[in-house]
Amino acid sequence: MKCLISAIFIIKKMLKNVSYNDSKVEEQISNQVGKPFTLLKRIELGGIGSPKLEIVACSKEINNLLLLDHNTNICNIELRPKGIIVRFRSLLETYALVVPYYKLVLFKGKSNEYSIYKDHFVIKIKADKPTIILFFKKIMKQKHAFST
Repeated sequence: MKCLISAIFIIKKMLKNVSYNDSKVEEQISNQVGKPFTLLKRIELGGIGSPKLEIVACSKEINNLLLLDHNTNICNIELRPKGIIVRFRSLLETYALVVPYYKLVLFKGKSNEYSIYKDHFVIKIKADKPTIILFFKKIMKQKHAFST
């Protein structure tokens, strides 16, 4: 029982419910991936948000949330100075997977699929449009710039 409670705590620590304007949660997110880019930097980067991304597969914890409703499983990604935020909706709640660049691993699996890894969380995304592929290249460029 104690192990189950600690596992739930770890999952809740990684997946944030961002449906409500909670300054404590915003502060935790900012500590992990930095504050949002300024307007000038957003224009310089050509935008910091992804187009609508279709989730093809994901880890068990995220899948359990997505199974609660019968909508299409979609997400979007926001670039931050020290990482990315993957947001998705389940029922009426919005969840965020906060991924610092030092924990981010991106794989290009099949010809039209990208995988985002953070610790034991996995999200596989369908990349069938050029804008999606360009956005993932932008993520890799930002990660490289952060690590150097």
